[in-house]
Amino acid sequence: MTVPGRRPERVGGRIRAEISAILVSGLKDPRIGFATITSVRVTPDLREARVYVSVLGNTEKQQETMDGFQAARAYIRRELAHRLSLRRTPELSFELDRSAEQGARIDELLRQVRSDSEH
Repeated sequence: MTVPGRRPERVGGRIRAEISAILVSGLKDPRIGFATITSVRVTPDLREARVYVSVLGNTEKQQETMDGFQAARAYIRRELAHRLSLRRTPELSFELDRSAEQGARIDELLRQVRSDSEH
């Protein structure tokens, strides 16, 4: 028996893995370039899944990639329905994951502080 609160987390992990596989094998949208699915958060009722995407490139490239995901949303959901054995496939929404950018910014600020303190 599993803990009920863990199911959305497990389903999110499966969705993340399957969308990553879809990106590698079946999605041919040229707008979706260097994108990585970083995490998926699924609501407790499993009706909605928020997919976080990290994109390499400038702001324009990031927006272009997110537009590609929006356009491919129905295709990806349909593929998930075939690959996952769920009663109902969650509605998908894609969001840009800026945590890598924020981490790099924090690293830069820490380097500056260390550099300033050494002088």
